[in-house]
Amino acid sequence: MSAGDPELSVRAAQSAAARDELAGWVHGFLCSPGSDNAVLADALMDPPRAWLGPVLVPLDQLQRLAGPPGDPVLVEVEEGDWRDDVEDLAEKVREGLEAPPLIATCDDTGLVLEDGNHRAEALRRAGHEEAWTVIAFADEAERDAFIERTG
Repeated sequence: MSAGDPELSVRAAQSAAARDELAGWVHGFLCSPGSDNAVLADALMDPPRAWLGPVLVPLDQLQRLAGPPGDPVLVEVEEGDWRDDVEDLAEKVREGLEAPPLIATCDDTGLVLEDGNHRAEALRRAGHEEAWTVIAFADEAERDAFIERTG
């Protein structure tokens, strides 16, 4: 599967959410070729979580785990070490590619980007200020409080 795969699209995630199957979509997405992150997929399923999305989230509200210097990230990676394919993906986004949703968790510090650091950077480089994001919460009460806060 690739970034343009319909099963990895925002529309597929929206469809899964409408069927109350977003957790399964996230697990399948994270286990798919390109993401190849079954460990994260399993970690996000146990304990079970309440899911929201995909929703548009401002990129500057996501705490990215990794990225180039000067970006709002937890760990800066030298620009030369940042994957070459980020600029290629940014160009594809500029040409109209819709990137798959980002995957985040909500905790006491805010929204932590669990999967999609490269997509987030590509979207930023392509001039986007927000990204479709699927968010995991510890429980339904936290999800509902987030929805109430953010409208």
